[in-house]
Amino acid sequence: MASAGKQLSADALSKSTPRNNAAPANAASGGAVRVEIFDQVYNLRGSDADYIAQLAKYVDGKMRAVSEQTTTVDSVRLAVLAALNIADEYHLLKRKLEKGTPEARQRASKLASALDEVLQDTRLGPPADQAGG
Repeated sequence: MASAGKQLSADALSKSTPRNNAAPANAASGGAVRVEIFDQVYNLRGSDADYIAQLAKYVDGKMRAVSEQTTTVDSVRLAVLAALNIADEYHLLKRKLEKGTPEARQRASKLASALDEVLQDTRLGPPADQAGG
C-alpha cells in the first residue's frame, strides 16, 4: 500500500488478545510499527509511524462499523466490506475534487478569458498611440 509517498509493508502477522477497540501503534526498532486492526496485531514498516497508526485506526474503525451493521463474523468478509466502503469514500472525494467548487470553476473561467484577451491584444500588436513611437 502506498499513499502520499509513504510505503508500508507487512513484517509479521500474529493474533492478539483483544485489549480495547483502539488500534494502538508502538514504534519498534528498525522502523517497525505495531498496530492492531480488528483484534489482529500487525507489524508494519513505514517512514511515518504516526501516519501508519492513523491509517490502522481508521481501518479498524471501518471494520468495526461494518461488523455492527452485518451478521457476518468472517473477518475476511468484513475486511472486504470495509475496503469497499473506504474505496467508495475515496472515489466520492476524488470525483468532488476533480469537479471543483463552482467558485473555483467560475474564477478559472474568468482568468482564462482575461488571458485570452491579453494574448489576443499581443497578437494584434501595440496600441496605435504606442506604434512607431
